[in-house]
Amino acid sequence: MVFSGLTRALVGSGALEKALVASDHDADFSVTPGLNAPLLVALLRQRADAGQPTALLAVTATSRESESLQNALGALEPGALILEFPAWETLPHERLSPSAEITGRRFDTLRRVAAWDGTQPLIVLASVRALLQPIASNLLEVEPITLVAASRGNDLDDLARRLVHLAYTRVDIVTRRGEFAVRGGILDVFSPVAEHPVRLDFFGDELETMRWFSVADQRSLDGEVERVILPPSRELLLTDAVRQRAREMEHEFPAMTGMLSKIGEGIAVEGMESLTPALVDKLVPLTEYLPPATAIAVVSPERVATRAVNLGETNREFLDAAWNAASVGATAPIDLSAGDFLTMTQIRADFAHGPWWTLSPFNSGDDDDIHVAGDSVPSFAGNVDGAIEHVGEKLRDGWSVVIAAAGHGLVERAQQMLAEHTLAGRIVDALPDRLEKGVAYLVQANLEHGFEIPDSSLALLTESEFYGRSATYDNRGTKRLAGKRSKNVVDPLQLEAGDIVVHETHGIGRFLELVSREVPNSTNRNAPRTSREYLVIEYAPSKRGFPGDKLYVPTDQLDQLTRYVGGEEPALSKMGGSDWSQAKSKARRAVRDIAVELVKLYSARMASKGHSFGPDSPWQRELEEAFPFVETPDQLTTIDEVKADMERAIPMDRLISGDVGFGKTEVAVRAAFKAIQDGKQVAMLVPTTLLVRQHAETFNERFAGFPVHLRALSRFQSDKEARETLAGLADGTIDMVIGTHRLLSDNVRFKDLGLVIIDEEQRFGVEHKDALKKLKTNVDILAMSATPIPRTLEMAVTGIREMSTLATPPEDRHPILTFVGPYSERQVAAAIRRELLREGQIFFVHNRVASINRVAAQLAELVPEARIGIAHGQLSENQLEQVIVDFWER
Repeated sequence: MVFSGLTRALVGSGALEKALVASDHDADFSVTPGLNAPLLVALLRQRADAGQPTALLAVTATSRESESLQNALGALEPGALILEFPAWETLPHERLSPSAEITGRRFDTLRRVAAWDGTQPLIVLASVRALLQPIASNLLEVEPITLVAASRGNDLDDLARRLVHLAYTRVDIVTRRGEFAVRGGILDVFSPVAEHPVRLDFFGDELETMRWFSVADQRSLDGEVERVILPPSRELLLTDAVRQRAREMEHEFPAMTGMLSKIGEGIAVEGMESLTPALVDKLVPLTEYLPPATAIAVVSPERVATRAVNLGETNREFLDAAWNAASVGATAPIDLSAGDFLTMTQIRADFAHGPWWTLSPFNSGDDDDIHVAGDSVPSFAGNVDGAIEHVGEKLRDGWSVVIAAAGHGLVERAQQMLAEHTLAGRIVDALPDRLEKGVAYLVQANLEHGFEIPDSSLALLTESEFYGRSATYDNRGTKRLAGKRSKNVVDPLQLEAGDIVVHETHGIGRFLELVSREVPNSTNRNAPRTSREYLVIEYAPSKRGFPGDKLYVPTDQLDQLTRYVGGEEPALSKMGGSDWSQAKSKARRAVRDIAVELVKLYSARMASKGHSFGPDSPWQRELEEAFPFVETPDQLTTIDEVKADMERAIPMDRLISGDVGFGKTEVAVRAAFKAIQDGKQVAMLVPTTLLVRQHAETFNERFAGFPVHLRALSRFQSDKEARETLAGLADGTIDMVIGTHRLLSDNVRFKDLGLVIIDEEQRFGVEHKDALKKLKTNVDILAMSATPIPRTLEMAVTGIREMSTLATPPEDRHPILTFVGPYSERQVAAAIRRELLREGQIFFVHNRVASINRVAAQLAELVPEARIGIAHGQLSENQLEQVIVDFWER
């Protein structure tokens, strides 16, 4: 209910009066982006008052804009049913299948739209890519599978067949959405719309229990599940009609025999969705699934139209490139034109529901356009004082000002900053219908754009506009933790015959095979038998000359097994003997001896005294809540270890080792903020000027909204900027500096340095290391590296330095797709345009400096809309660095 009063305040002030007249017919609005959401909500309320349906489809240029608009609409109209219809991450003619998660979300949206009863406003958000792609007309004819705990009359075999019909893939172990596995009376299945897979335990026809379980270690999670809904995981369902059509086409198009034969047998194939136009009876636009008299609003129609044209061209290129490659240079063997992206003209011509509105930030000058009076908030270039001064001017002029921030701590911080400038800010849970003049209202909401309406003396500033950049707080839902898998856990699918494993009780054995055995369901001899899978482990024979003993380990007891990680081929243990227990005792004694040596090392370190940082402050927790991604378990563990080190009086000397993209920088952000909260200065040492710029942007964005003064120091800074930075470090006005080896110069002095962060320490030379030792005296050290040098690793392993390892990749990280084939200009152009549509970037690797300029010119002809830079080892350092910086800054 935060902003529900804002729209009423705008309507009451007359700001939207002229626009509301068009609630029942087509209209083109000229409106600043910050007023898009209030205008749409006001139009829906006007339609409700007139007794008209309150269903709306909002179309944006990109999915990111849909997400931003969804946040704004949710704050303005909390009682509405707001749904997103996501686009495929693949193109219709691309021989790749969309992910099961995207497919599940699309099915879920269509089902909820069909079930809408009109008692609350319905708002569906879709990017132009999602709107223009035609979809099968029969998607709602297939009902999802609904399972209820403790229900009877279930047939496990029939359930497995139904899952196959809904395009779920049967596997041995479930690891991805859209997969299921059957082991005896247990069914594991991962719904496309669920956060975790579910394990169903059947006893005969009774579904005894349902529990979520972790993909990482296959262990059940706490709590039981009462109800599970399993929607289809593919939009091309292998019905009898589809399979029959595929069998007929198999003889008609021999070039596609491989794919069509599998579809004809009911086997889901990667990329089979690209054949949808040829296999289903009819494709329809998304608008066919909307309720009658639904209104359509096109936000930024100019960008939507441009993107629609680019989508059509790129998709046709992929049709030629992908299918030509598949049929060895021939034209597309099957007519797939029905699956092409539609045009906005076609959508509007076929649309016979409700009004069609466009919301453009530009004023076309057409007399028929409806101009909504309002301006965007001026840019303060990251200067918070400038924003506060602007707010003060508005309040003194009798304006009502609303400041919105996503985090509660940032709202309180805004109130404090206003108070420092003798301005009163009123924190409210929800805006009143009538806003007082000369009052600044502070509310918690996730908005991207604000606005100013001079005629109504009303202004809204968002977090990014007030603080200069967004703190990227994500409050759309509870964060879920990625599951952590033991580093040496046994995956039976990865084991090969002869691999050495270690059983917790019986010791070292050799894996032989994975077998299935019939076992009774109970102790009753006549009870029905079910099939269970076992890992067969061979041990040393109990008697000389006899075959080795065998141990059958059920697959639900994999936590008892780990891989053997020793360097030599070990002797197998004897089951039931004392060899294994004696070996473990010797290992414990060896560990104890090492521990004694480590105690001596630690005692030497404990003799030196450093600063003991205090516990986390409320601002520290606010900063951590603003992290827009899900922390991996390794990240959380490492962060706790770093904080514990900092809170001790012993100087920290910790190495963080982890691959690129595994979250080392976020650990450094939190450590630096903790040090700054205690009044200490932080120095971050990086090997290149590009890293200085990248880290400065990252830290500035994460510290947005907090009183942290951060500066960069490298040769990219002017002499004047460098002198100001050095002076600020000396007098303590600068809290953190990020720089290259320039930080190690003799003229760099800190007033109270508390933490040194070193990124890629191994890339600094010997003379730099000597200078670094001067910084290390009684100062906490945090080093980060993806490839630490052997000496650093040895110091970490022996305990001279502490070490944390980030080994868990971020959850939902997209896999890398690799395609190998002959060079084709059409393939290259299509691949580049596909990435540009995603608003991504491209590295094109060439193997000769002599001809690299010619290749760049050819690429410019193929894709003239792309901006191309050239980088190679023969460029000067300044030129090469500038190219990479331009690539980074896009």
